Amino acid sequence: MTDTAPPSPVSAASPLDGLRFAFGTLTVLPVRVTRWDRAAARGGMLCAPVAGLVVGLCAAALGGALLLLGGGPLLAAIGSAVVPAVLTRGLHLDGLADTADGLGSGKPAEEALRIMKRSDIGPFGVITLLFALLAQVAALSGLYAAGWAVGAVGAVVAAVTARGALTLASRAGVPAARPEGLGAAVAGTVPVPAAVGCAALVAAGCAAFGSGAGGPYGALHAGLAALLGLAAGELLLRHCRRRFGGVTGDVFGALAESAGLTALVLLTLG
Repeated sequence: MTDTAPPSPVSAASPLDGLRFAFGTLTVLPVRVTRWDRAAARGGMLCAPVAGLVVGLCAAALGGALLLLGGGPLLAAIGSAVVPAVLTRGLHLDGLADTADGLGSGKPAEEALRIMKRSDIGPFGVITLLFALLAQVAALSGLYAAGWAVGAVGAVVAAVTARGALTLASRAGVPAARPEGLGAAVAGTVPVPAAVGCAALVAAGCAAFGSGAGGPYGALHAGLAALLGLAAGELLLRHCRRRFGGVTGDVFGALAESAGLTALVLLTLG
């Protein structure tokens, strides 16, 4: 997620404003953000899982196409891993790397935030990116080996869970670590009940999608994977709040990648 100037509070935003905000800030899809204010940011963060659904379906489509064309599970997994990176300009991955550098530096919050703002990636970021991408491809490959539908469930559940973590991180009471940037724009915009309700919908939606490939067991598996993925995002969020004093655009990217990867890996187990 990119850093941009914080909005000013204005009148209530329409659902369309929220969708535009979600797709315009969380994807590279040609959607113009017509409002940049706290009300639109609230709607956008509530719509974040919808953007994740579109990203996940695109990832599943490419992975499935490669598998059906004889590319094999590994190539299908790589294709499904590439799509989210492309559709987000790699910003979530960049946020994961920057956050890893900030956390790994062991520096006080102010200096760690300066490290995260640098354009280069340090050793902690490189190592984290390497293992995260390897784990993502390995998990997707294992799922695609069980069939296209199973791999598709993995791609969608991971993408939706990743964006659900952003909704939770935008809830009231979670401060921004900086006075500027997208983190400041969306921090604290979502009421707690709405954030919790959105998390429940994410888990229920993932369960419904999982049932299509694995019946009742698939539904339970996918729903639990989504819930535990969101829980992993919460653990990272708590740590970042302690270390940095709040959230930033980079932290949001790290939360999305961590929650999505956790859900994906859990789908390969059991």
